[in-house]
Amino acid sequence: MPSTPELDWDDTTDQAGAIRGLIDKLEPCVVRNEAGRVVWDNDRWDFLNKDDCPDTVHPSLWRQSRINTAQGLFEVVPGVYQVRGLDVSNMTIIEGDTGVVVVDPLTSKEVAAEALGLYARNRGERPVKAVIYTHSHGDHFGGVLGVTTKEAVEAGDCEVVAPDAFMHHAVSENIFAGPAMLRRAVYMYGRSLPVGADGSVGFGLGQALSTGTVGLIPPTVSITGTGQELVLDGVRLVFQLTPDTEAPSEMNFYLPDRHVLLIAENVNHSLHNVLTLRGAQVRDAHAWASYITESIQLFDEAEVLMGSHNWPTWGKDEVIRMLTEQRDAYAYLHDQTVRLMNQGLTGPEIAEEIQAFPGELGKAWSVRGYYGSLSHNVKAVYQRYMGWYDGNPSHLWQHPPVEQAKRYVAAIGGADATVDSAREAVESGDLRWAAELLNHVLFAEPEHATARELQIATYEQLGFAQENGTWRNIYLTGAKELREAGQERRGTGAPGKESVDMLAALATGQIFDSMAVRLDGPRAAAHRLLLRWEFSDTDEIWTLLVGNGVLTPMRGDAPRAEAPQLTLRLERTMLDRILAQRTSFPEAIGSGAVTVEGDITVLATFHGLLEKPRRNFPIVLP
Repeated sequence: MPSTPELDWDDTTDQAGAIRGLIDKLEPCVVRNEAGRVVWDNDRWDFLNKDDCPDTVHPSLWRQSRINTAQGLFEVVPGVYQVRGLDVSNMTIIEGDTGVVVVDPLTSKEVAAEALGLYARNRGERPVKAVIYTHSHGDHFGGVLGVTTKEAVEAGDCEVVAPDAFMHHAVSENIFAGPAMLRRAVYMYGRSLPVGADGSVGFGLGQALSTGTVGLIPPTVSITGTGQELVLDGVRLVFQLTPDTEAPSEMNFYLPDRHVLLIAENVNHSLHNVLTLRGAQVRDAHAWASYITESIQLFDEAEVLMGSHNWPTWGKDEVIRMLTEQRDAYAYLHDQTVRLMNQGLTGPEIAEEIQAFPGELGKAWSVRGYYGSLSHNVKAVYQRYMGWYDGNPSHLWQHPPVEQAKRYVAAIGGADATVDSAREAVESGDLRWAAELLNHVLFAEPEHATARELQIATYEQLGFAQENGTWRNIYLTGAKELREAGQERRGTGAPGKESVDMLAALATGQIFDSMAVRLDGPRAAAHRLLLRWEFSDTDEIWTLLVGNGVLTPMRGDAPRAEAPQLTLRLERTMLDRILAQRTSFPEAIGSGAVTVEGDITVLATFHGLLEKPRRNFPIVLP
C-alpha cells in the first residue's frame, strides 16, 4: 500500500502528460562522445517501467521517476516541440519563419546535438536562428555548441538571448565554492551509485545529468525588464524577468501567438530547493512566490505551461492550478517558517512543526518533495534570515566534530556502549537517533567495524524510506562510501581539465579572485610578492600582491608605482589555456607565448602557494 494515502493514486494525468504529443524516440537512448565514452544512457532506467515498486523505494518517488523516464521528441502545440529524456533538463524547439529557436540546449554538446538531430529527422533540417538561455545554471546552456557555433553567432546568423546579468551568474557560483559543491553533488545526485532499486532511481527533477562536453557562448541580447518583447525569426516572445528565484539570473517568456508560457525552472512537477543540498546561496522563497503571482497576472491567457524540466500542462484551468499550487507551496513554507521563527523556534524545530502542506495543497502531486523537501527548505528560510547561530549560548562555541564525538562517546561509556545504544534505537525504529550516535562513534574511532556496519545498514534503511530523491541519494552514497572506505574514489569529483569556454567567460578579476581563495595563507604570510600581468588581447594590466597571507588583485599598476618583482606579458586566452591544463607556464614561456621580465622564481613561489582543492574529501568519516 502507498505510504502517502492523502494522494490520489488513481489520477494518471501526469503519466498521460508525460507522453502526450510523442513523435519519435531515440533508440537506443544512449549518447556517446567522439571518443566513444557514454555521456548519457536513458535506457538504464528501463527497470522502472518493467517492475513493480519494491520495498527499497518510496512508492511516490518510484511513480515520479517512472514518469521522468519518458524520452523522445514531443509536440507541445503545432510549431513548438520539446526533446525530453536526453538529459536532466528539456530542450525546447520553436519553429520560426526560416529556422528554429532553441531554448535551453541541455548540459553538454553531445546530447544537445543528438536532440536537435532527433528533431531534424522528423521535421527536417532547419537552421538555428536563435538560442535562448532561460537561466544561469549549466544544464540550461552547457550544450550550446551542439546546436550552434561561435562563428554563426559572431556572423550574426544566430542570436543568443539571456536574462540580465546572465554571464556573471553563469560562472560566478563556482569561483569560490565550486570544488566543495562538486564533492557534495556526488551525494546529492547519487553520481557514484549503481542504478537500480537498491541504488539510484532519479531525483524528482530528472534522472541524471549528462556528462559530455560543456561550453558557453556569451549572449548577444540581454533581457533587462519584464514586458520586453523580441521577434526571433518571426517568433514573437514576451519576457518576464524573475531574478533571485530558482537562479539569480532567470526569466520566463510567453508566446502570445501560440498561448504557450515557458516558465523556466520556476515551476516544476516537484517542490524545488530553497537551498540545494550540494551547497549554494540561499534563495528567496518570498520573491519566488511573488514572481509566480506576477506570471499568473501577466499571462492569464496561457493555454499551455511548459518548463525546463518534467512535462507540460495543458488547459487554461490546469495551467492556473499548477501555477497556484507552486506559488502557494513556496509562500507557505516561507511565511510559516518566519511566523514560527518569530515565536522563538529554531530551524530544526520549525522543520518538525511543518512536515506537510495543509488541506488541498497537501494532496497535490506537483508540490511533493522529490527534489526539494519541506524539511530542508524550511531550514533554509531560517538560515536566510537568521544565519547559522540559533541564539543558544551553548551552540556559540562548540567543539568541532571529531572532538565533540570523542567526548560524547566517552560520556556514554565508550564506543561499544554507544553502539549498543544505537542498536537499541534501530530496533525501536528511531533510525535518526541511531545514525547520530553511530556518527559520533565513527568520528571518534573511524576503524570501529561494528559501528561502521550498523551505520551502513542504518543509512540504507533511511535512504530506502525517502520520498525525496536527493535525500535517498545522500543516505545511500554515505552507506556506499562507508562500505568502500580506504578504496580510491574515481570519477566522482576528481580534478579534471576545466572548460576553456567556461574560463573565457570569467572576467580577469574573477580568475584572480579564484586564485585568492586557493592561497595557503599561513605559508604565504612569510612572503611578499608583487606580480604584474599585461594582457595584450584584452588591453588589461593587473597587479597581484601577496602580503599578510592575502592575495590582493588590483587592476592597473601597484600603488605608489612600486616596481613588480616579475612582469608577465601574454594573451588572456593563453592564461585560460594554462588554467584549463591545455598547456603550462614553462611550455608557454618556452614557446614565446608568455614573456617574462624580472625574477622568474617569483612565479614558481607564487604557484607553490596556491593549494589544489581536495575534491574527494571525506564526508562520512573524519
